[in-house]
Amino acid sequence: MCLAIPAEVVSVNEASDTAIVSLGEVKKEISLALVEDVMPGEFVLIHVGYALNKVSQEEAERTLALFAEAGLTGDEQP
Repeated sequence: MCLAIPAEVVSVNEASDTAIVSLGEVKKEISLALVEDVMPGEFVLIHVGYALNKVSQEEAERTLALFAEAGLTGDEQP
């Protein structure tokens, strides 16, 4: 089983096939080698530094809310 976390793409570097993603205050460079046509503002599922696939903003928000509810993000919801 793997755990993939949704994050918003902030910028894309086509030359290196990488992107900067944002998850709250955390920004990280990830590989886009497994996903095509990623644009800033879109959401991707990331696992061990790789984008696995694109997801909608609604799906990303729903998943992050579930992570928070389960106490996995440090942003627990009431």
